[in-house]
Amino acid sequence: MSTIDQIRRGLGRAFETVTEGWQHLVERAGSALTWFNPSHPGTEMDTVEDQIVRKGSRWGLIPAEVEEHDREVVVRLEVPGMEPNEFDVSVAGDNLIVRGEKRVQHEERHGHYHVMECAYGQFERAIGLPAPVHGEDAKAKYRRGVLTVTIPKSGHSHGRRIQVETE
Repeated sequence: MSTIDQIRRGLGRAFETVTEGWQHLVERAGSALTWFNPSHPGTEMDTVEDQIVRKGSRWGLIPAEVEEHDREVVVRLEVPGMEPNEFDVSVAGDNLIVRGEKRVQHEERHGHYHVMECAYGQFERAIGLPAPVHGEDAKAKYRRGVLTVTIPKSGHSHGRRIQVETE
């Protein structure tokens, strides 16, 4: 086998590995991929925080876990860097809807960024619920970057906004 054929074969295997890895990522975490939208368009009078938001990633991961118990459904989302009052959480039909705005926490006024992988801005994540729930009695808590929403199961689904509390 010639050197060129060996290189082709090696590149083909590498491409297959990358493709397989990407497909696995999309299957396992595709729904966690969330669009972050800057709150307002840029102007010349932007703050440093506004400039960081525009230069940062527009896509970020908000991974979730949905756990079904006999009497309730528990949803946990990893959303670090927020405060409990910055979430808008509601149940709509058989979906939990979590909205918010992740803001830049920038205090240093000197230097510049070399890596900007964090996403900032407004986001919305809809999580399908595995069973009908009673949204009126849902509870939400935010601690250490994890939003936990506990929703009692019921025979039929109702919609309601959920207040997020601190622990």
